[in-house]
Amino acid sequence: MIEARSLTKRYGAKAAVTDLSFTVRPGVVTGFLGPNGAGKSTTMRMILGLDRPTSGTVTVNGADYAAHSAPLHEVGALLEAKAIHTGRTAYNHLLALAATTGIPRSRVDEVIDLVGLREVARKRAGGFSLGMGQRLGIASALLGDPDTLILDEPVNGLDPEGILWIRNLLKDLAAEGRTVFVSSHLMSEMALTAEHLIVIGQGRLIADTSVAEFISRASSGSVKVRSPQAAELRELLAGPDVTVSSADEGTLTVEGLSSDRIGVIAAENRITLFELAPKEASLEEAFMELTGDAVEYRAPGQKPGAGAGSPTGTGAAGTAAQTDTDVEVTA
Repeated sequence: MIEARSLTKRYGAKAAVTDLSFTVRPGVVTGFLGPNGAGKSTTMRMILGLDRPTSGTVTVNGADYAAHSAPLHEVGALLEAKAIHTGRTAYNHLLALAATTGIPRSRVDEVIDLVGLREVARKRAGGFSLGMGQRLGIASALLGDPDTLILDEPVNGLDPEGILWIRNLLKDLAAEGRTVFVSSHLMSEMALTAEHLIVIGQGRLIADTSVAEFISRASSGSVKVRSPQAAELRELLAGPDVTVSSADEGTLTVEGLSSDRIGVIAAENRITLFELAPKEASLEEAFMELTGDAVEYRAPGQKPGAGAGSPTGTGAAGTAAQTDTDVEVTA
């Protein structure tokens, strides 16, 4: 379990994190979201004792990270996958970590197989692709078989098979009762992986809630209806408190009536329905709506909440390799 209480970090006059309190509980994957510059990496660094809070406290499994006698057995972290000795092989990189923390050699072989690096284990890590480097970083985080995992952008650079693998791995680890805290700019992937969200903006807490509740806040309450008799149904649904719009022939968007009521009206008038579903915002849409005012870095002319084709507003087609603070740390 990770517990942050009134966590604040200032760099001179600049407040990176302000009065931030949250709890990351075991047994679920908790997503950590926020625009670039929101303070996510700073918060993760404070959890791991790499940055000292200006005020407030943060503990992992009931104690400061540095107070644990065997930190790697308590917390596994990935903040920067490329923070490795480029001349070492993947195997020797993990073996050096194991040797300095009392972890048996057999565990090195286990995590190499777990992350799918067996065929390149004896190759120098400096020649690894971004995706292979991510797998090695995840192996380092898992080396001590920790109860708590803190991963910053773990899917960055992975191919579709690798993304599916890390998604299932995180869910399996949470199902074992571990604490899993993961940040990502890929909203579509976070929607499939996380059950709970902690969202920050400009260093302050915006939301601490389930994924379902977070999306519900941004959903409009409208209903999508598809029917070969859409024009007839539109007339039947019209009313003083009802708005019906149509993006294309055969499809209606209805506001002011529940899907149940629309279904009853259609049935009473022998209207065939192909689809009747409440329109729910995507996690990306919910994120953009609730964090629009907290975006620190915005392109000229970009309006608050305008994503420019990507969850971060970078126009990067759904990928963002840059986090709010560049960090080089292996575990």
